[in-house]
Parts: sequence; C-alpha cells; structure tokens
Amino acid sequence: MFRSQLPSVDATAVPADAFLLDVREDDEWAAGHAEGALHIPMGEVVSRIDELPQDATLHVVCRVGGRSAQVTQYLIGQGRDAVNVSGGMLDWESAGRPVVTGDGADGHVL
Repeated sequence: MFRSQLPSVDATAVPADAFLLDVREDDEWAAGHAEGALHIPMGEVVSRIDELPQDATLHVVCRVGGRSAQVTQYLIGQGRDAVNVSGGMLDWESAGRPVVTGDGADGHVL
C-alpha cells in the first residue's frame, strides 16, 4: 500500500509562536514540557479534538516522535494541518529549547 510522507519538522525548526500539542503521558508532562504547549495524552486526542484550534498548524510532539507521528496522521485524516516534531522532546531538550514543569521551574524529559 502506498503511504505518503508524513509532514515533519525538527525540534530546532519549530517556530517560537507555534501551537505545540504534547501527546505524552501525565508523568512525562509533569517532569518537563515545552512552555506554552497543550497537553492531551495520545489516548485522549480523539475525544478532545475540539480543544485544538482549527486555524493553526498543530506541531505534535512526544518523547521521540513515534506517538506524535500516529497522532499527526490521525489529525491530518480529520482535515487538520498537523506536523510531527521528529526527535520529540528529547531533541527539543538537546537543542537547548526550554523545558519547564507546571510551576515554571526547570524540567527534564523522561
């Protein structure tokens, strides 16, 4: 079966003002996430899709890019403009991009 290439972007290339959807689990989110990201665990995306803006590119991120690729594919199937953040939060952190906890303190990626 033919499958088109999934749109993706490196963590370093995500614009500072991008809409970032983090689909990791609650413990991963609590340890550290990108400031300003929206957290919807992968298993809840279908039931919470209405929380996502319809007029923005959705940059989807997880730990390394596997779960976010699946969610990106689903969102595109729903007519949304979605892009997978390849390398995930590990690459985000490695690139020196900020990782914070819920209270704004420095966080880390699990």
